[in-house]
Amino acid sequence: MKYQPKIGLEVHIELKTRSKMFCSCINNSLEKRPNVNICSICLGHPGVLPTINEKAIKLVIKTALALNCKIAKVSKFERKNYFYPDLPKGYQISQYKEPIATEGFLILPSSGKKIRIRRIHLEEDTAKLIYPEGKNYSLLDFNRAGIPLMELVTEPDIESAKEAKEFAKELQLILRYLDVSDADMEKGQMRIEANVSITQISGVNSQNLGTKVEIKNLNSFRAVEKAVEYEIKRQAEILESRGEVVQETRGWNEKKGITLPQREKEEAHDYRYFPEPDLPSLELSDEFIKEIKLTLPEMPSQKRVRFLEEFQLSEKVIETLINNKNLNEYFEKVVSELLRWMKDKGIEENKKAELIKTLANFLLTEALGLLKGKTFREKNFPITPENFAEFITIIKEKNLTSKMAKILLEEMFKTKKDPSDILQEKELRRVDDEIQITEIAQKIIKMHPQAIRDFQSGKREAIQFLIGQMMRETKGKVNPQKAKEILTKLLTNN
Repeated sequence: MKYQPKIGLEVHIELKTRSKMFCSCINNSLEKRPNVNICSICLGHPGVLPTINEKAIKLVIKTALALNCKIAKVSKFERKNYFYPDLPKGYQISQYKEPIATEGFLILPSSGKKIRIRRIHLEEDTAKLIYPEGKNYSLLDFNRAGIPLMELVTEPDIESAKEAKEFAKELQLILRYLDVSDADMEKGQMRIEANVSITQISGVNSQNLGTKVEIKNLNSFRAVEKAVEYEIKRQAEILESRGEVVQETRGWNEKKGITLPQREKEEAHDYRYFPEPDLPSLELSDEFIKEIKLTLPEMPSQKRVRFLEEFQLSEKVIETLINNKNLNEYFEKVVSELLRWMKDKGIEENKKAELIKTLANFLLTEALGLLKGKTFREKNFPITPENFAEFITIIKEKNLTSKMAKILLEEMFKTKKDPSDILQEKELRRVDDEIQITEIAQKIIKMHPQAIRDFQSGKREAIQFLIGQMMRETKGKVNPQKAKEILTKLLTNN
């Protein structure tokens, strides 16, 4: 029996505002001191009046526009009523019937599949429950209470655990490009809940939904993929044994790799939504929305197309660049400087693609390697775009060996000096003179008689060892191609 998974995601995103959603307290969910960014409003004291954070509204609209949503000219806040220790007022100010945005979509980059977005709305975050180790009680930290929280809900268009993970990763990338949230899942700035159902395939395909199970608070891309994968398998096994899937909320146990029941799944009527009496309707003008639209940056999907057409890079290289906004912005600055250097040095236009590929290779391998695992940040990177561009032109002009180029880049990283100055100080010049290379080769041959015997007995890889010894002798300066030619000639004639 075959089953068709139907998966919808609910994504909660902490917005990057200075203050909380309905009061002037500092928005800092990472504050380690408990209960310092609080006031009578976010603590839910009787008689206090909330005020809408305009920046939060703008960030939601910005996200909605980037995700092709329709923006509501009028939207409303409502009270979502439920009782839990982390909810100071006993209700949450949220949106239900009239959200800010609806009917959007996100395209999965690997397949081009469109995942529809049902709604994007704004609400306030809850407090944080802390469970001291070895104690039989919990503590409350209200620093997070009232932080502006954007919730995005998809249609059940996702059909596999892999697609769920890809959607989450692409959404995080978009949020970072828009600078609306850091969306760090490990820090709780982006939290995902997956609604999973499966139905038996009948005919070509089935559009019917099975019983929906919600998996709460998935805090990594791996957790999203593994939890959805497990839940699809679990529900299929129940249906195979003619059992009934229960509509419920389940949690993901990372250590055991399973979902566990938590409670019955609530429906909208369980929350007893009603209009928030202390807040007016949110009315947006065309001009207000237009101004926000003008601030949209180039999106990852647009940048992928442009990088392919303009720079002729491989999809793998493009994806590596796109996935780090700081890195691809630095890359483009270097490209801009490189084009200027090409013009100044009289390098032909048809060499542009070759030089840009060389730039991408050195940036993504050698330069990032110098960071030793640290995330790339241009402000902390000691090589300026101008110097990196000059470095690439020097490689082209001076025909530096790969070893010499690495030495030069390392010195630039350590000293912050111009590459031309380092080149002069270190006397980094490639050895191309045949007489000089022959002398070095003869010296190496005398030092390694066993390698000579290996070569003459048919072990051709022995020559690579000898070339390596010549590179070592010259500190990477010898022309490797010429070294191979001369070594082969000397060894063949012996």
